[in-house]
Amino acid sequence: MSTPAQRGPALRQTAIAEYVLAQGEAAAAELAERFEVSLMTIHRDLDELERQGIVRKFRGGVTAQPSGVFESNVAYRLKTMRREKAAVAARALTLVEPGMAVMLDDSTSTLEIARRLSPITPLTVVTNFLEALTLLSVERGIHLMALGGDYDPLHSSFLGVSCVEAVQSLQVDICFTSTSAVSGGFAYHQEQHIVSVKRAMLDSAARNVLLLDHSKLGRVALHRLAPLSRFDLVLVDDGAPADALRELDEHKVPYQVCEVGGD
Repeated sequence: MSTPAQRGPALRQTAIAEYVLAQGEAAAAELAERFEVSLMTIHRDLDELERQGIVRKFRGGVTAQPSGVFESNVAYRLKTMRREKAAVAARALTLVEPGMAVMLDDSTSTLEIARRLSPITPLTVVTNFLEALTLLSVERGIHLMALGGDYDPLHSSFLGVSCVEAVQSLQVDICFTSTSAVSGGFAYHQEQHIVSVKRAMLDSAARNVLLLDHSKLGRVALHRLAPLSRFDLVLVDDGAPADALRELDEHKVPYQVCEVGGD
């Protein structure tokens, strides 16, 4: 059987991306050995994957993990903190009633809500997240509204001016959103075009709920999304450290801690 190296750069780069997304990060030397190519070739592959936004390089290696200016690819985010996101989504579900219009952003946290909506119908669900649209398109009792715009494959969502304008034309009962970082009484995100859509969503909802797994607490990113006072409720899993919860108390942020169940 031929190796990814023998099948050409495109297939090798796909295999490298899958490996890094699964591992979180990897050293360039490790990848060169694993894929049986030179270090120079690996660096060319990593340059291309970084150009595509799938990974980011650092000295001696590459990572799929987020930074203050880089949000992880959706494929990586779908694999991380799954139990925590499920616990938060289960609590969020108690806020949804039949007949509501519900807006979901393009986060993997709100995707966990989408997985659980079918018993609470009829509902109108509005989202720009292709993963959620695909999931809900087969559900009976859900009137699904797709927010169009420029398709961004790294986030598997529709963004841009067209999306913002589509959001601004609506008024929903509740909006569930997530973000990359929370600190000092503010929510942050790495990417400006994501921020503009999320802000429009907050303005289009009667009630806003922020979903967080505890890894996002005590972190900042490049763009300030909104003060936490902009949210009617923050939901976070029980892995949240005490000092982060004290900070929420100090900023008078209404929050609930959601218990993560066993395996």
